[in-house]
Amino acid sequence: MWITIVLIVVAVLTVFWLMGMYNGLVKMRNRYKNAFAQIDVQLKRRHDLIPNLIETAKAYMKHESETLENVIQARNNAESARKSVSPEDNVSMGALAAAETSLGSSMGSFIGLSEGYPDLKSNQNMMQLSEELTTTENKVSFSRQAYNDAVTMYNDKCEMFPSSIFANTFNFKQAVLFEVSTDAERESVKVSF
Repeated sequence: MWITIVLIVVAVLTVFWLMGMYNGLVKMRNRYKNAFAQIDVQLKRRHDLIPNLIETAKAYMKHESETLENVIQARNNAESARKSVSPEDNVSMGALAAAETSLGSSMGSFIGLSEGYPDLKSNQNMMQLSEELTTTENKVSFSRQAYNDAVTMYNDKCEMFPSSIFANTFNFKQAVLFEVSTDAERESVKVSF
């Protein structure tokens, strides 16, 4: 009789322990997906601000159409990559990181050229857009950090025993960090007009 009760208690405790392990994996997966959604919101905001910035600059930078077109093309590529990214896919995450690097580079060229236009620098609309872009860049940075922290915790749980058994059994895929793809991107974007 006692042996049966002990076996039932052990079985119930084991079931609850296994449920807790599975639910822990689900919870961590949802955390990193939420963190990625926060990056997505900030990238969308950045991508929405850039056309307004370019439109404001067009009136002043008529002779710099190639630079303006490069920024718009890079923005469109980044927006396309953002729409098709999956945090569980190395290829799409790499494409997003590359597109964002290209956008950062073209924005750097745009900002450098705009320094030569004092009227543009003092334009009220341009100053407001620049401030919004700077704030958004900071939010992107913080969101990336939170996402990478959540991914690291999730990936650790997927790789550590015994939860790795559940991760493999129930097809919990490793998430991909949002990493800096080039040394140029490691330097902060300086937005000042």
